Amino acid sequence: MDATITTDDLSLFSMVSNASVIVQIVMGILLLMSLLSWWHIFIKWFSLRHARSKTDSFESAFWSGSDLNALYNQLNRSGDGVAMEKIFEAGFAEFLKLRRQAGVDLNILMEGTRRAMRAACQREVDRLDAHTSFLATVGSISPYVGLLGTVWGIMNAFRGLANVGQATLAHVAPGIAEALVATAIGLFAAIPAVVAYNRFAHDVDRLANRFDSFIEEFSNILQRQAAAK
Repeated sequence: MDATITTDDLSLFSMVSNASVIVQIVMGILLLMSLLSWWHIFIKWFSLRHARSKTDSFESAFWSGSDLNALYNQLNRSGDGVAMEKIFEAGFAEFLKLRRQAGVDLNILMEGTRRAMRAACQREVDRLDAHTSFLATVGSISPYVGLLGTVWGIMNAFRGLANVGQATLAHVAPGIAEALVATAIGLFAAIPAVVAYNRFAHDVDRLANRFDSFIEEFSNILQRQAAAK
């Protein structure tokens, strides 16, 4: 009598536990990559949310007409500047330092100030963009790693048919199903990572554009202030 396929044979736990060692290793790697990507997704989501919140708060304070020296001293005392606050601190500190030097040309003064803000901006963008490359890597390679496990599992399933007198669906289906679980896990790891990477890249780009606009606007304010004295 031919063997029949039971529900227990094709349960997820049964398929994972009965898979070959190589396929199980592939599944383990994919699950680890998925867990790490979800960890980075949550950390990055909170980090970008905090950066947006701090940037909004700072812009409100900056454009409310607050005294620049008072705002700078307040940020210096708190010591926890984030995103646009760091850019303001770097630019204003360089502006004050260069302006104290006697005979400094206005162009040199503003060039030094912009350089300091650009450097701070690049550091902040790099910090906000940290670990997103890991999500891109998980999103791009996970389907291929899963496919490797699937191909290996299907090869084992067909090799097992060599020892069977009469090949039926009942013999080959469990092995193929076990192998396809690796592809499913690969997609499970890849899809959230790709979606999160695209979202975070968009958010970082938007913040970077806000930083660039602030640098230009703040430079104009400082230039008018320096020219008036």
